[in-house]
Amino acid sequence: MTLADLPPLVTVFGGSGFVGRHVVRQLAKRGYRIRVAVRRPDLAGFLLPAGNLGQISIVQANLRYRNSVDRAVQGAQHVVNCVGILSESGRNTFDAVQDFGGRAVAEAARSVGATLTHISAIGANANSASSYGRTKGRAEAAILSIKPEAVILRPSIVFGPEDNFFNKFAEMSRLAPVLPLIGGGQTKFQPVYVEDVAEAVARAVDGKLLPGKIYELGGPEVLSFRECLETVLKVVDRKRPLVTMPFGVASLIGSIASLVPVIAAPITPDQVRLLKYDNVVSKHAETEGLTLKGIGILPTMLTSVLPSYLVQYRQHGQFSGSGKAA
Repeated sequence: MTLADLPPLVTVFGGSGFVGRHVVRQLAKRGYRIRVAVRRPDLAGFLLPAGNLGQISIVQANLRYRNSVDRAVQGAQHVVNCVGILSESGRNTFDAVQDFGGRAVAEAARSVGATLTHISAIGANANSASSYGRTKGRAEAAILSIKPEAVILRPSIVFGPEDNFFNKFAEMSRLAPVLPLIGGGQTKFQPVYVEDVAEAVARAVDGKLLPGKIYELGGPEVLSFRECLETVLKVVDRKRPLVTMPFGVASLIGSIASLVPVIAAPITPDQVRLLKYDNVVSKHAETEGLTLKGIGILPTMLTSVLPSYLVQYRQHGQFSGSGKAA
């Protein structure tokens, strides 16, 4: 068998992360050869059983170091960038990881003639008041200038077994006497299932999405922050008052918590700034068919999946009764 007879090679940056691991599994099912590029290869071995023997390989790469990015894409026909951070830590700043890193991946993909799929986020805007949103927006602009045919996917808040939103508030409900409604809980989200996002990425790699377009990925329903927390409490079968917390107070708490080195801040001032704006699919994306439905994916309902992984937060876990026959 010659190299030309082998299945296409896809390099997936951030393939061991929350979204990335699902992307790797979807690509493995399709028969692609996959090179998972991560900062800590020693922590990514759990991905290997997702494919056949030798189908998935793991290499070290850090988006802050261009040489490692270039090495990771050698021989690849497709490149997927799943790397993103929700808060800054040390040298892993928004500028370094999301802006510089996104540009580095695009330039590396161009150098080897590979197609590119980039995962961004709804709210990406080069003029955003949030550093997260601003660097996501700058990265998108840079990527499309470097690789005009790149496909960019902007998911709303992503849910799934390893998510950092619904799990966070479910865990908080076990310990805290109340749950905070930041800004009154009016911010709107369109939660999208991680498997639906991964399927969209796989279809982009398959060449089924329009090149040079920005797709917005949201679930089948729009929920307010309050409704999200109410759903969590219902699933974990706990009663907690929902108390309004003004944006300013939440930002102050985040600033103070960030000064304590031994604990992770429950929220950062930058995340508070993001919460001032709705996180939903735009009318433009819906009209143009640049959505999950537009590419033939039926979005998954939040309540059809949430109980499968939040059950651990019930008082007696999976053995908690619901009053109905199991």
